[in-house]
Amino acid sequence: MMNLFELARTLVDIESITNHESAVGSFLFDLLTGMVRASRPQGRIERCEVESGRFNVFACWGVPVVTLSTHMDTVPPFFASREDDEHIWGRGSADAKGIIASMIGAAEALLNSDVSNFGLLFVVGEERNSAGALAAARDPRGSRFLINGEPTENKLALGTKGALRYEIRATGRAAHSAYPELGESAIEKVLDALAAIRKIPLPEDALLGRSTLNIGVVSGGVAPNVIPEDAKAEILIRLVGDPAPVRDSIGRAVAGYAEAREVLCIPAVHFDALDGFETTVVSFTTDVPAFGGAWGKPFVIGPGSIHVAHTSGEHITKKQILEAANIYERMVKQLLASA
Repeated sequence: MMNLFELARTLVDIESITNHESAVGSFLFDLLTGMVRASRPQGRIERCEVESGRFNVFACWGVPVVTLSTHMDTVPPFFASREDDEHIWGRGSADAKGIIASMIGAAEALLNSDVSNFGLLFVVGEERNSAGALAAARDPRGSRFLINGEPTENKLALGTKGALRYEIRATGRAAHSAYPELGESAIEKVLDALAAIRKIPLPEDALLGRSTLNIGVVSGGVAPNVIPEDAKAEILIRLVGDPAPVRDSIGRAVAGYAEAREVLCIPAVHFDALDGFETTVVSFTTDVPAFGGAWGKPFVIGPGSIHVAHTSGEHITKKQILEAANIYERMVKQLLASA
């Protein structure tokens, strides 16, 4: 029987920041190849190219009616694993390498119980632009249910917020700061645009709650004694409603100050419950919209807490890794029985 804690640590120790997933993908391909060859019935394993040097990993046994999926990439910076009696620490431990370990543990248990007709799909690029999920959506395998792994503390998500990301850019005219009347500050324009954006009323939802705005990056200028001729900001709205009126409001807010370029739009999603599983609502986005239903009806659940994901103290409890393996096994069996 596979040691899931060792597997989780091994995965964490393979650096896989977005766009550098090939090493962890190769490790998983080799690991799953061994499982495929050793299993009865024997399954199949594929590297599914996304772009040069980047690939998803897909394994299945029989017809993949139910697919367990999560992402291989992490946010920066990389830091290696460590563990204590209760936790595994390290980049990606919660988001989402502990989840990968749990899914592989569930697959092993299912095969030991002579259960087939399920698959494992591990994708690249979730932390940036869902490149792997978008590629998988163009090449489905007939799956009717998709169990997408994200850190929900092993509770089934009933909804996830969407994301609307913009770049706000302004240009001005450089001048010596002793004579500001000779210049035109691009930074002040961006600041005025951001002040107007912060006043935009954002949609609310009875299940998902409020939309929220984060001004994540502000940059510009070359020196404190030079009027800046270029500046930009990057903002992200965790959206719970229709993006159209928000887009219109942003366009009006920046008019006369700057230009607003939409970078990404992921819609909010509502999910169905499943008998026997505790539920929650989460504020983050997932790969589910990028899959677009091509891999079946989606569910989102996984071990770990989003509150420590992407932080310098990222960790996951060993207890939740084991619990998740059992949860994934039960979900696959339940969904297969309903198919």
